[in-house]
Amino acid sequence: MGAVTAADRADRSPKQDRSRVTRQRLLEAAVACLAESGWAGSTVSVVAERAGVSRGAAQHHFPTREDLFTAAVEYVAEQRSTALRELPAQDRASVVAALVDLYTGPLFRAALHLWVAASNEPQLGSRVTELEARVGRETHRIAVQLLGADESRPGVRETIQGLLDMARGLGLANLLTDDGVRRERVVAQWTVLVEGALEN
Repeated sequence: MGAVTAADRADRSPKQDRSRVTRQRLLEAAVACLAESGWAGSTVSVVAERAGVSRGAAQHHFPTREDLFTAAVEYVAEQRSTALRELPAQDRASVVAALVDLYTGPLFRAALHLWVAASNEPQLGSRVTELEARVGRETHRIAVQLLGADESRPGVRETIQGLLDMARGLGLANLLTDDGVRRERVVAQWTVLVEGALEN
C-alpha cells in the first residue's frame, strides 16, 4: 500500500470538515426539533430537512433515530458544561443564577422529551439513563468548583444537590408558563441558603 501523500491529506481535510459541519448541523437541528415538537414529532427526516441535508446523509452519521437524539442531547449538554466551566470567577449569586439558567432553556426542554420517550421506549431507556447520570455528575462537579464548595463538610454536598434539584424543578415549571417573577424570588432565597451552608 502506497504512502499517503500531501495531496491525499489535502483532499481528505475538506471532506472531514464538511462531515463535521454536517454532523453539527444535524445535532443542533435534532435538539431544536425535540424541544419544539417532542419525540413523536421529531423524525430523522424532519431533522434532516431542518439541517438542510438528505435523509441518507443523516443516517450515514446516525444509523438510528435513537443514535441521533441521544447524541444531540449529549452534544448540547457538553456545550453547556463548557460554557459553565468558562464562567469567570464571580459571586455565588451569579453562579446560582447560571446553574438555574441551565435548566430553563431549550436543552432542558429537549432532554425532558427524551426522558419521557425513554420511559416508553426500551431501546432508549438504558442509553438515556446513562447519559443523564453522566451529565448530572458533571454538572454537580462544575457547581462545586464554581461555588468554591468544600464537600467534606457536613451538608455541603446535599445543599449543592438540592440546588440542582431545585433548578430542575424550576425548569419543569417554566415549560408550562413564564415563571420568571417567582423564579427570581426562589433563586434569591436559594442563594442565601447556599451562602449560609458554604460559609458556616
